[in-house]
Amino acid sequence: MTLAPIALTCGEPAGVGLEIAAKLWARRAEAPAFFLIGDPLHLPEGTPFVVINDPTEAGAALAQGLPVLPHHFDGPRVPGVAQTAHAQGVIDVIARAVELTTSGAASAVCTLPIHKKALKDGAGLAFPGHTEYLAHLAGQTDVVMMLACDELRAVPATIHIALADVPKALTPELLRATIDITHAALQRDFGLDAPRIAIAGLNPHAGEGGAMGREELDFIAPLVADYRARGFDVFGPLPADTMFHAAARARYDTAICMYHDQALIPIKTIDFAGGVNVTLGLPFIRTSPDHGTAFDIAGKGIADETSTLNALRMAAQMAAARGGNG
Repeated sequence: MTLAPIALTCGEPAGVGLEIAAKLWARRAEAPAFFLIGDPLHLPEGTPFVVINDPTEAGAALAQGLPVLPHHFDGPRVPGVAQTAHAQGVIDVIARAVELTTSGAASAVCTLPIHKKALKDGAGLAFPGHTEYLAHLAGQTDVVMMLACDELRAVPATIHIALADVPKALTPELLRATIDITHAALQRDFGLDAPRIAIAGLNPHAGEGGAMGREELDFIAPLVADYRARGFDVFGPLPADTMFHAAARARYDTAICMYHDQALIPIKTIDFAGGVNVTLGLPFIRTSPDHGTAFDIAGKGIADETSTLNALRMAAQMAAARGGNG
């Protein structure tokens, strides 16, 4: 099966994304075919690149330089300093990548990191981040964030909210939607016919029979029982402090966690440089490196491209699982 190339968005020009894109070309033999959407003038000095007019040119161009589908930005890149003039361009590049993927010209979207405040200040972006904006472009409201590496897949049911707000936000409806979207994606995008899904508890010791909180008794355990009665391999709620060691991870394909850090701390501990962010529930494939813009090291040439390389590989694997239709 020949897949269309993957659309790699430039992300925030002031961050490390464009440096990572340049490093990816040096490791092109390890990556599926891809092309960058962005301003070639923002690439680090000396980066070999080839301007392409269409994604179909990306495969041949990779032999000569980084394939770039050009998107003009106003003003130069200043490493470490976001420019408000760049904000709309960053947003438009994401939309362009989605359009190319939904049309079949690209097999997936892989997004380099954005700076949310810069997009809000410079272009009034009304979405908290990439995931929410991509859901908007897809016309959907229910999407799920998965963090993945070779040793673990973890999904937080609640994401970018204060810890104090989690108990109110964590409803039976939200948890059920998270399980449903995750289960469907594991089948469609990861080739797992009967996914094994572990459900974490919200409270210490999964509530310890109500002594440390009642969410587990009131709705998490009954919801899990309902899935099991319908033949799903879903189990829990499990104490989060004992479900991420190697032997425990071997018993499930994905862990669904109750809040952001409960999911991200294990992933970043196991594979800090290589973790991948995947958005589940979209009609197209989207992956991203599991790190931010890293303004503090931008321009120094020391950014690690491992996570983005893994994100490209995972996007290609997911596209293949969908039969080449990202």
